[in-house]
Amino acid sequence: MLVTCTVSAQEVARLPIVDVPPGTPGLGAGVRMGTIPYVGELQGSDLVPLYLYEGRYFFAHGTEAGLHLVHNKLIEFDWLARYRFQHLDPDENPALAGLDKRSQSVDSGLSLTVNGSWGSLEATWVGDTLNRYNGQEVDLAYRYSLDSGRWNVTPWIDIFWQDDNLTDYYYGVSASEVAIGRPEYHPSEAVNRGVGINTSYRVSRNWLAFANLGVFKVDKTIFESPIVDKDKISIAYVGAAYMFGNVFEPQDTPPERRGEWSWRINYGYQARGSIATDNIRGDLRETQDVDTRIAGLTLSKLVIGGPRVDMYARMAIYRHFESKYQDNFWSYAPYIMAMGKGYLPWRDKVAFRFGFGLGFSYADNIPIHEQVKQAERNSESAHFLNYLEWTVDFPIDSIVDTKPTRDCYVGLTDVHRSGVFATADILGNVNGGADWITVHVECLR
Repeated sequence: MLVTCTVSAQEVARLPIVDVPPGTPGLGAGVRMGTIPYVGELQGSDLVPLYLYEGRYFFAHGTEAGLHLVHNKLIEFDWLARYRFQHLDPDENPALAGLDKRSQSVDSGLSLTVNGSWGSLEATWVGDTLNRYNGQEVDLAYRYSLDSGRWNVTPWIDIFWQDDNLTDYYYGVSASEVAIGRPEYHPSEAVNRGVGINTSYRVSRNWLAFANLGVFKVDKTIFESPIVDKDKISIAYVGAAYMFGNVFEPQDTPPERRGEWSWRINYGYQARGSIATDNIRGDLRETQDVDTRIAGLTLSKLVIGGPRVDMYARMAIYRHFESKYQDNFWSYAPYIMAMGKGYLPWRDKVAFRFGFGLGFSYADNIPIHEQVKQAERNSESAHFLNYLEWTVDFPIDSIVDTKPTRDCYVGLTDVHRSGVFATADILGNVNGGADWITVHVECLR
């Protein structure tokens, strides 16, 4: 059973990456563990993949992303969107049989933080963007950060107000859900309180480990719901993140490469195998289950440039051609790409590149191959999944040395969507995904 919580518990999910230099990307993972307030459920855990970026204007902090509208040492004013993990699935708990499913959502709103030597005070207002609970939440948090060498310790207190639409969606009982021992119930607005402590340890100049713990007292109107039997819950969140580049010293990208970017186009077919077990070992056969194609445009910005490895922040837009089965549609994948470079012994020019990328993918429709594979497994599918990519290519100007082909490469790219083996609630608990093998041309500029 995966973790759900009575309050959004954003302080527990807070990550220690806010002090890195602008333009710093990172990747990581965390595990949430905690008690579950619903009748018949005790505790659970959930894997959370973390996609991290701290820019001058844009930020991504794992399950939260947004824009810095005002950002200085004294005041931070942000527009943000964040994932709401709260959900209820009666199929996973016999004690809740007969209830309708309550789903997760994505909240969006504004956050104002005031910082000082006395700590920081943050006020956040968010509302439902997916029309799941059609409500809103206001959060007031105080935190005081203590630094000691590699350690950071931040105790905090938090107060959440949730309107009656939110509480009724997740903890109410409608007339059609009434059963023996479960009367109709509609909670009013609620105020929930929490205290906790967040800790982080700088393992190296790139690696950060974190461990957060929070304890929450839920409002009486929620606790009196016939589907809730706990008035206190605890949540722990532990994990690690890798921040690319040296985040504590100036970046070492050569001055002549700063500002470098690239464009890439690719086109390919639906693969039979998967990125980890087949394609990366050279099995590039096309699937016989469906006949689909994919085309993409990728824009990249160099984050860190080195003699052997380059790091890129990338945004890919794909067009899926599936008119034999459903309407053609788009998918989108922001991700971080590590690109290694190989040289011939007698030359200082790049002879080939190979790379691996990780991020997330959102598809307007679920690709038909994913639908087929998930149906065979009797498993769910999702629009939002993990994104993986490996690529290998060779410089075109080694064969055709002209101005248009200079700093251009041709090769293969494996495009992969994955649910991380049904361990991640944020990815829909999907066990599986799909791959496409594509030919690409990429040019550095």
